[in-house]
Amino acid sequence: MFGKESRKLETIVGDGTRVAGQVSAKGTIRIDGILEGDVDADWVVVGETGKILGNIRSRGVVVGGSVEGNIEAAETVELMRGAKMTGEIRAPKLSVSEGAFFEGRSRMKGEAGLSGAQDGSVMTLIPTKGASGSA
Repeated sequence: MFGKESRKLETIVGDGTRVAGQVSAKGTIRIDGILEGDVDADWVVVGETGKILGNIRSRGVVVGGSVEGNIEAAETVELMRGAKMTGEIRAPKLSVSEGAFFEGRSRMKGEAGLSGAQDGSVMTLIPTKGASGSA
């Protein structure tokens, strides 16, 4: 779930706790309570009872609870069974388990060769017959 170079769990917002404001943490933060504000951490884990009302910026995010906001991850986003996500997800890898709810849109980010695409434009990834340079 966290990869080979991940840090141990270093920050916990427990069930029954409400935090309002921007949170910045080194390492992994686990949210089991309610966080109203943006989160910036190496890894973010939203537990089954956790709720984030704000944007998340991280290497990786695992959601088991609820997120209302946008997620921008450098590596991966995983929506577990029972997760509720409303907003935009930008990540190179996205995993949505059966039973997860996702309302919004997702964008692949960080893929080589795709950075030049404009919003709303179509980019040909696989040459079609008759296209110049194809067999």
